[in-house]
Amino acid sequence: MAARHNFRKLTIWKDGMTIVKETYATTKAFPKSEIYSLSNQMQRCSISIPSNIAEGTSKGTDKHFLQYLETALGSAFEWETQLIISFEVGYISEIKFKHLEIKIQNIQGMITRFMEKLTKS
Repeated sequence: MAARHNFRKLTIWKDGMTIVKETYATTKAFPKSEIYSLSNQMQRCSISIPSNIAEGTSKGTDKHFLQYLETALGSAFEWETQLIISFEVGYISEIKFKHLEIKIQNIQGMITRFMEKLTKS
């Protein structure tokens, strides 16, 4: 049986929530033509990160929790790709890109380490 985790206390969840807020702030400046494509996709991906972490904490076993963490990690990599696209098409500055790239890569590393810790327990 998994040790129940309070998702609100998990750093990976808190950092995921920060990504959500920064995503909404960033995509507000995207062209209106992107509202149903890249903006929406980035928002959905960002929401998926903390949402899957939170949902995973409700599961009864570490094995099930790990599946949700894998989904959160996948969303983090998908979001990073969309961040790269946003930069390459000129929607965000290099400074903003580097700031967000560091944040998402930190979250990816933390989720990966958390998954490794759960696998060993």
